[in-house]
Amino acid sequence: MSRLPLIGVTACTKQIGLHPYHVTGDKYVRAVAVAAKGLPLILPSLAQVIDPNDILDSLDGLLFTGSPSNVEPHWYQGPDSAHGTLHDPDRDQTTLPLIRAALAAGVPVLGICRGFQELNVALGGSLHQKLHEVDGFMEHREDPSAPVEIQYAPSHSMHVEPGGILASLGLPTEFDVNSIHTQGIQRLAPGLRVEARAPDGLVEAVSVQDGKAFALAVQWHPEWQVSSNPIYLAIFQAFGDACRRRARQRDADASVNA
Repeated sequence: MSRLPLIGVTACTKQIGLHPYHVTGDKYVRAVAVAAKGLPLILPSLAQVIDPNDILDSLDGLLFTGSPSNVEPHWYQGPDSAHGTLHDPDRDQTTLPLIRAALAAGVPVLGICRGFQELNVALGGSLHQKLHEVDGFMEHREDPSAPVEIQYAPSHSMHVEPGGILASLGLPTEFDVNSIHTQGIQRLAPGLRVEARAPDGLVEAVSVQDGKAFALAVQWHPEWQVSSNPIYLAIFQAFGDACRRRARQRDADASVNA
């Protein structure tokens, strides 16, 4: 029996009481286990002590998660954030170089929400920090007073561009997604292709052109109740399939070199 692919899941840093912790959401690790059929491994944000290549040598895939925090704008030469904006510099210092190293090494990548924005920034793109203050964009934020089931309910349609990863999954050309974000792509990074757009034209899914392996990122949250949504499930299944291919290749290489 083939082994489960080992899939790294990024963690945020969080102060809980007197101590700092590295944490990630249950919905992400559960989606990796249930929908991608992989073994999730939470990766601490320890860029100062762990080299990205040492991480990649042990992994078959990487999931870059969403987060309450935003990428610090100095990474994309943006203006200072508004007072009170939550940042996580340890995560930035871990994920941005890790994304570049993963793409170079051909490690399958799936980015979600913050992870989508991280991919764009890591490759040289920029972000709108407050979409709701930019003319032409619809409201993409959730109602903070609503129950979580309402916050993560379908909010707007998504139009899939032809010829990309999403189109190759046999998805409808339009489907509904949730919308729980304040920021979004301002300048698309070189080397990324647009996979899907919101009705207002905002880019909400991208892939890496000429990538060595599966590399997709989405602004919405397909991990939410993934097993009951065929669109979300198809994304995680495709990611899991790519991770299994890498696992088989790594095992084959290890047998040859044994």
